[in-house]
Amino acid sequence: MPDPGRLVDLFHHRWTVPTIAELHRTGGAKLVTLVNRLGVSRGALRQTLDATIRHGWIMPNPGYGHPLRPEYLLTESGERIGLTCWELVDMLGKRGLEVVMLRKWSAPVLQAVAFGCRRFAEIKTALPDLTDRALAIALKQLLAHKLLDRQLRDEFPPAAEWKPVHRSRPLVEILKRLTEFR
Repeated sequence: MPDPGRLVDLFHHRWTVPTIAELHRTGGAKLVTLVNRLGVSRGALRQTLDATIRHGWIMPNPGYGHPLRPEYLLTESGERIGLTCWELVDMLGKRGLEVVMLRKWSAPVLQAVAFGCRRFAEIKTALPDLTDRALAIALKQLLAHKLLDRQLRDEFPPAAEWKPVHRSRPLVEILKRLTEFR
């Protein structure tokens, strides 16, 4: 299974992936432009920008000069994942999955299940910072949006097994690509 740490970092803040995607699309932007294009509050975007700067994906524009100059740019590392973030945001928008997939744990849980973690405890082991409650919520939402299937095994005690459905395959491919960049 690919290292889930990158996805956990990318999806820790709801606006990280859309912000990287927008900066990739535009080549850089001002804070107010990002707020308006993404429909995010200044506070939430500020937290996201601070986190992405710490991770080395976005940087404040080092130059001075013209007032129309963008305030934020992608770093070299951000550029490597920018196109993939844009593809993910575009796919989620077309399928109406932004609400569920841009949540903190949905993408890492989907990836863990897609790469062989079938039971609750296996998913927890693959994602050690994930709480039982957060995992239960993520599984329930992925099931409700028909990205995972739940099958009860006929044993004592009964056990649930999670499997990705065909519909989630393109998402899993994009998530896999996001973990491959360094």
